[in-house]
Amino acid sequence: MEDESQAPVLSLAWRSNSILTVGRFDGTVVDYDFRKDDMFICFYNGHRRGVCSLKWSVLSGRYLASGGQDKLVHIWDACMPVSHHHPRQRQWLHRISSHTSIVKAVDWCPTRSNLLASGGGCNDNCVKFWNTVNGACLNSIDAGSEVCALLWDKNKSELLTSHGSPNNQLTLWNYPSMTRVAEVSGHSSRVLSLAGSPLGGVVASAAADETIRFWNIFETPKITKPELPFAQFNVVIR
Repeated sequence: MEDESQAPVLSLAWRSNSILTVGRFDGTVVDYDFRKDDMFICFYNGHRRGVCSLKWSVLSGRYLASGGQDKLVHIWDACMPVSHHHPRQRQWLHRISSHTSIVKAVDWCPTRSNLLASGGGCNDNCVKFWNTVNGACLNSIDAGSEVCALLWDKNKSELLTSHGSPNNQLTLWNYPSMTRVAEVSGHSSRVLSLAGSPLGGVVASAAADETIRFWNIFETPKITKPELPFAQFNVVIR
């Protein structure tokens, strides 16, 4: 697939198995459907500069969050009606301008469909939480250094953040108290991205030091085996 605008791609997010959302350097966000000959579906117009973070809500499947080099966070509703004059252009639901630096990190809470976390870069250093129903800020925490990535735990109310200078660490927070649970170090440069395993437990981090590291940070859920029928009996009478 070639992007007709030739603008560099800064971020990607899967909306479904066949629809990919692309954030571009020119500030546009585009949906592509690989099942169609004309793969372009629609674009989201709101950012003024490059879109460096994208995330679809897993619980609802209809809300998209984007963070940009213009210091803005946008929340988009894929079910909002589009204009008859611009049938392929979506308008933002909420525009958030509270960050004072590039927004490299956004992530939806896996247990609360209307809760979004965002993180600001240098000269901001804040993790902010948003009620996406009305766009209100629920809390803001100074993390002490630029926030490069965010990852919610799938099984507990915990949030993992990755950072840059001076420590290039990963910090685990308890939500909603936002007390620090743990800090782990190992990278020698800022930690650019985080990815969690499908079941939770292991987290992979990629950094500007050109290494990928794996961490046992989140608790792995215990899988209980279903009890077999008649398991409590020693003898089956025919």
